[in-house]
Amino acid sequence: MNPNLARLHPYPFEKLSALKAGLTPPADRAHIALSIGEPQHPVPAFVTELVREHVASLARYPSTVGEAALREAIAAWAMRRYHLPALDPERQVLPVSGTREALFALAQCVIDPSDKPLVLMPNPFYQIYEGAALLAGAEPYYVDCREELGFQPDYGALPEAVWKRCRLLYLCSPGNPTGAVAPAATLAWLLEQAERYDFVIAADECYAEIYPDEARPPLGMLEACARSGRNDFRRVVVFHSLSKRSNLPGLRSGFVAGDAALLERFRLYRTYHGCALSPLAQAVSRAAWADETHVQENRSLYRKKFQAVLDILEPLLHVGQPDAAFYLWPALPVDDETFARELYARENVTVLPGRYLARGSAGGNPGRNRVRLALVASLADCVEAAHRIRRYLAGL
Repeated sequence: MNPNLARLHPYPFEKLSALKAGLTPPADRAHIALSIGEPQHPVPAFVTELVREHVASLARYPSTVGEAALREAIAAWAMRRYHLPALDPERQVLPVSGTREALFALAQCVIDPSDKPLVLMPNPFYQIYEGAALLAGAEPYYVDCREELGFQPDYGALPEAVWKRCRLLYLCSPGNPTGAVAPAATLAWLLEQAERYDFVIAADECYAEIYPDEARPPLGMLEACARSGRNDFRRVVVFHSLSKRSNLPGLRSGFVAGDAALLERFRLYRTYHGCALSPLAQAVSRAAWADETHVQENRSLYRKKFQAVLDILEPLLHVGQPDAAFYLWPALPVDDETFARELYARENVTVLPGRYLARGSAGGNPGRNRVRLALVASLADCVEAAHRIRRYLAGL
């Protein structure tokens, strides 16, 4: 067996299940889950018809690189969204089976375990980053995201010895679970660091299409590259998904784009890995990347939920509107595990303790005494959950 499997931590939802074990919530209140970031908004109407139209395509094998029409649709979307002068659909775009598998696989592709590499990641973080690093034979290095810095990783505090060993940096912007968006100055500085110390930036941008102000979409790493004249996107790979943008988590469809030399080697890896999008998924994906109407409607639904929930919770919780994404990351007046356990037992609402999304550091666990609230349920359910949380808080 691969000895690195023993280094993996239990997944956050395994810990959550253990925390709730043996509890019996009140039967007169339907369960509301705010714990998992699985969009519950309606699937775009055009998807159903496309599935019917292309179901016969399941009789043929897909290719790793995907159909040219899909890569062209992705490149066109990215150029519009991020104001890019060019993005080559042949060499700089690769469809993937959701960002989760791609974020994991990239580390296996770019890490050489023989030189004791570090993989930098925000803390708290999406646990795939950590697992990818460990199974690639690298050491995860956690960069705390604390409120006093706007929940931005404190890259400036890292010693040069860390940068010298860094081979891969996972950037999550908008952040999970904080919703923080990396500013342009930070992206430009990280590009300079990647040049200086020769590491790859893996920019996870799967929440980039969920933001409160239609006039201010989050900046992306490809756009930062273009602004600095790096039109070859060297040392950069970005990750995007239809799961959050288009409410299609079950489609398992996304893409990676960026440095053509990196993607050439990644394509080779994935040819053996065997994760290619079905022809049906490619047809749906092509249409989804070409349509913005359903994405704007999606953002409108989230805005309504944030406004309603924050009106209820702000008087009793230290919480505010995030820069982007669909999470709230409130500070609690009690221990986060206690909060999650008792809220479920008393009100039948499930939330995720913040410590499960982070690792301890010299400054303590940055997720401790926080919870992640995913506003993915219906407006009515989110409002009901907020009232139940408020009722629980009022009884403390």
